[in-house]
Amino acid sequence: MSLNPDIAAFLELVGNGRASGKRVPMHQMSPDQAREQFDQSSQLMDAGGEALEVVEPLHIATRDGARLAARLYSRRPLEQGLVRPALLYFHGGGYVVGSLDSHDSLCRNLAAMVDCVVVSVAYRRAPEFRFPTAVEDALDAWTWLVAESDRLGIDTRRLAVGGDSVGGSLATVLATQPLDTAPLLQVLIYPVTDASRSRPSIERYGEGHLLEKASLEWFYNHYQRDTTDRHDPRFSPLLGEIPPNLPPVLLILAECDPLHDEGVAYAQHLQQAGVAVELKVYAGMTHDFIRMGAIVDDAEEAQQHIAQRLRAVFAH
Repeated sequence: MSLNPDIAAFLELVGNGRASGKRVPMHQMSPDQAREQFDQSSQLMDAGGEALEVVEPLHIATRDGARLAARLYSRRPLEQGLVRPALLYFHGGGYVVGSLDSHDSLCRNLAAMVDCVVVSVAYRRAPEFRFPTAVEDALDAWTWLVAESDRLGIDTRRLAVGGDSVGGSLATVLATQPLDTAPLLQVLIYPVTDASRSRPSIERYGEGHLLEKASLEWFYNHYQRDTTDRHDPRFSPLLGEIPPNLPPVLLILAECDPLHDEGVAYAQHLQQAGVAVELKVYAGMTHDFIRMGAIVDDAEEAQQHIAQRLRAVFAH
């Protein structure tokens, strides 16, 4: 199927900006410049999230004494004696860009649609903090969430983990670790699953489809200590063994995304190990489409689908 016409028009604007010299590709920027542009473009792609009664800043202690910024979202205030399900969410951005603000609308929408608590985590980014810092931050955030559940009014029997792009990678790596309290569902939105090789979709959609092949390399080079890191299952979860009793997976992919093929391969890898996987591919969409509510209707449709699955899992 061809590229969605609304996304094609948006990409044409991006291309015109580059041609005029007003914009340059991310991989030609410094990390700080890329972060600023990513947050600014996020505001253009999404019209804004749902108004919520509770949006609170949090701080999460890590194993090395650092404190991660985080943000808690809830449609309604905590009621005394009532606990609610929660989704721990990790933003995308290639381990280099992305922030609590860039994914604020998405987290607001999910909190409103599901009527659950969403906790979004600002794990430390590269190149200031290289592999495996982001993975360790994700695990520490999960441990912290479980430990602080009573204070936050969260039901540890009803927890899920999710993320988009590298955030999806962090979510699934977390789920494969030995945990005293495991998530009920992994929500993986076009995750990075294999940074060790190039697949046909990377060549097919590696230019002119928002996420570019050169930017992927730029991201990975900033995150890795050396190229051997890319073969570590904590960097490329497709290369790891699947442990028994892994939580079910909702895997959302975009058809016109360089990461499409490794996402499909990861679904097959999980299924071969006996993991329940729901694979949903959105035709004509590019990477990051779920945050394009101001551009395509598929963004809201995908968010609603995720919310439906979370509500069903939490209800049981």
